[in-house]
Amino acid sequence: MKLSIVIPVYNERETIERVIRHVLAAGLERTGDGLDLELVVVDDASTDGTREVLGPLAEEGVIRLLAHSENRGKGAALRTGFAEATGDLVAIQDADLEYDPAELPKLLGPILDGHADVVYGSRFAGGQAHRVLLFWHFVGNRFLTLLSNAFTNLNLTDMETCYKVFRRELLERIVIEEDRFGFEPEITAKVAALGARVYEVGISYYGRTYAEGKKIGWKDGVHAVWCIVKYGLRRNRGL
Repeated sequence: MKLSIVIPVYNERETIERVIRHVLAAGLERTGDGLDLELVVVDDASTDGTREVLGPLAEEGVIRLLAHSENRGKGAALRTGFAEATGDLVAIQDADLEYDPAELPKLLGPILDGHADVVYGSRFAGGQAHRVLLFWHFVGNRFLTLLSNAFTNLNLTDMETCYKVFRRELLERIVIEEDRFGFEPEITAKVAALGARVYEVGISYYGRTYAEGKKIGWKDGVHAVWCIVKYGLRRNRGL
């Protein structure tokens, strides 16, 4: 069995190599029976020297590097990465250090045990450590998750989480339309529409402030509401 980890990256020169090294050190190739590992990194037209960091890693064969000629957004980068991923399982890893790759093995557990088709890593479930900051960002996340649940009839605690792992055969049935952060509510609605078995696993979270490089803002939150309604109504109409 093979695991593909898709890493969308935009202007993360300071963290991307450390993220890749942490993923490689997470022991994922030893999870389950003979699990092979593939890292697919999609550079979304970075302008800060990220590409120069990634180039040598691609030449060494550590990663498969894909590149956009212009910035298109996280959803577009994931669409590109998913299309090229060859694993039986596909996971998402952000290019900053807000999420700890050492926790990826426990996200794989429910799928490898035959219980789940999709696993979300929840920042709000369980007793894992997370950095205390950005009250209104927290409120926004919880509101978006609640609204998404109302349309999908799931009971997620963290729809907006980066950490999501999919069975490849399920992911191949989903057409991703959103180019930016609308990916999260879109993929959740479409997973629910397919009747997938969805599990959550509690994870730690080492959040960043905007001064430290956080990119998502209030406009993305407004668009997420639109996406929840759009894809939720489409799901409920069987479209």
